[in-house]
Formats: sequence, C-alpha cells, structure tokens
Amino acid sequence: MTTPLNPQSDFNEITQLIVAAKRRAVQAVNVSLIDLYWQVGQTISRKIAQAEWGDGVVAQLAEHLARTQPGLRGFTRSNLFRMRKFYETYQADEIVAPLVRQLSWSHNIIILNQGKRSEEREFYLRLAVREQWSKRELERQFKAALFERTVLSPVKVSPLLPQVHPDALSVFKDSYMVEFLDLPQGHAEADLHQGLLLRLKDFLIELGRDFCFVGSEYPVQVGGRDFALDLLFFHRGLNCLVAIELKVGRFEPEYLGKLGFYLEALDRDVKKPHEQPAIGVLLCASKDDEVVEYALSRSLSPALIAEYQTQLPDKALLQAKLHEFYLQNVPDEISDNEK
Repeated sequence: MTTPLNPQSDFNEITQLIVAAKRRAVQAVNVSLIDLYWQVGQTISRKIAQAEWGDGVVAQLAEHLARTQPGLRGFTRSNLFRMRKFYETYQADEIVAPLVRQLSWSHNIIILNQGKRSEEREFYLRLAVREQWSKRELERQFKAALFERTVLSPVKVSPLLPQVHPDALSVFKDSYMVEFLDLPQGHAEADLHQGLLLRLKDFLIELGRDFCFVGSEYPVQVGGRDFALDLLFFHRGLNCLVAIELKVGRFEPEYLGKLGFYLEALDRDVKKPHEQPAIGVLLCASKDDEVVEYALSRSLSPALIAEYQTQLPDKALLQAKLHEFYLQNVPDEISDNEK
C-alpha cells in the first residue's frame, strides 16, 4: 500500500533546492550590477581626472544612454555621479571593496551618503551584510547612531564573559533601542515586558540575526521553589542560552546576584551537553558606568549590563562627542570631511 504524499514534507527537499537557486541567482545579478556600477564609476573618474571630460559631459552621457538604450534604468546624471563617488570612495580599500558587492545598490547609497568616516562606512557595511538588514532597518540604525554609540560606549561585560565566549563582544551592545514600543514615561516592568513580546520581531532585529526566542517568564525550579526568567533566548553563533532580565529603574549591584543564580540553574538543568555556558543580560533603564564596573569586576558569571532606550538619541550630539573623542584619542586621524 502506497503511503499518501504529504506535500509539505515530501516535496520540501525540491522546494529548498529551488529557493536556494533563486537566492543565488538574485545574488549573482546583484554582484554583476554592482560590478557594472563600479566600472562605470571608474571610467568616469579616470576621464574627469585626466581632464578628458568635464562635469557637463556626465549629463550628456546620461542623455545619450537614455536615447540609445531604451528601457535602461539607473543611469541618470545624479546616479552616474554616485557611481563615480562609489568607486573613488572604496577604490583604495582592499578590505571593504568586496563587502559592497554583497549589498544592493540602495544599501550602498545609504551607507555612502550617510557614513562620514571610512571606519563608519566599514562598520555599517559589515553589519548590514551580517545581519541582512533591510533598507528600512539600515536607515533606522543610522538614525539610532549605532556607530557613535558603539565607539563611545563599548559594552560592559564581566571578566569571565570574553573568556568563555571570545566572540561575545561583537554580538552584544551597551544600549538597545526600543523606540518602536512607544512606552510612556514612568512605565512599569510589565509594560516593557509585554511590549517586547508584542513587538518581538522588532526586538529580535535589534538584538541581532542569530538570536532565537525561547520563552517568556521561563520557569526555573531550584530546591522545590519556582522562579521565572523574564526572557530567554538562544544565540546560534555563540551556541548558548541568553537570559535577559528587565529592570525599569537604574542598575543596582544586587541584581547581578539573582542573574548569576539564574545562569547557574540554566547551566545545570536546561543547557544541553553540546551547548556553551549561558550568558546573562541585565537590561536596565539607566546605569552608572562606575557602579557597573565595580559590580562586574568580581562577578563570576558570564554577564553584561546594558541600557534600553525608549527614544532615538540626539545624533548630532553624539557626532560632536565622537569628533571630540577622535581628537583626544587619535590625534593623527583626519575625518573625511576635513580632508
């Protein structure tokens, strides 16, 4: 007797092959397009540099292409100048140049126009590739001043965390933006908790691509007593559970003790044999960095303390602070705007 077919499972292998092939085809088309724009930009740059062309010739080129290549899109005067800028910006950077081919032209233009420094552009190129951000999310991260926040406020972690998880510093942030929750001032922990669950997709994007949601108020039983973790995630890259405890006030040192207790319970009773030790995150409304440093310095748990922010930061203020930071710490550094 023939077993009835289940299209969902029986045809899954073929379906996945088709999906993978489509993805590779789209990627191949994108790489070809970016290569084309690079070569066009290179040609325009060379001819203008050698005084063969003036800026006005680019407008004539755009008109010529529109007339002789009907249906051709993306070769307007402004876009041709973007191609020139695109090539001139990255031509000497052998590390960054391959990254631009992994992103769409729209993503590249956002980074090219909004990135002020070479290290800022590289920062967003790498993250956009790694996290596979949409154009909307890339714009959001620029508005959230992620680069400035990362440079000015490195993540605060316990000494054990980088020993157990060497790659953790590139995964976690010092602050997380949750402006999408529209939380009022004076909100309660329950409001924050419920809001994150209702907007879980947005929170997962903010956390990072490799985070997977495990549960809310995750039950932990120790010594006949029941406890509940606020939020439990799993990070595929680090291969470990990540416990997040929420605090709507400022960080207090005693919070670390309870978090360490939860991590011990996870490692003893929940962690699978092939997984790495769990990581704990205290997500607080505010924190004093000196208090955080003191509290973490003797912590025996792989933990970190971060803030959640309910409104996008003042980017102009952060950019001014970043400029001052570079003047103080990298005196020979010359920003792109100052060249």
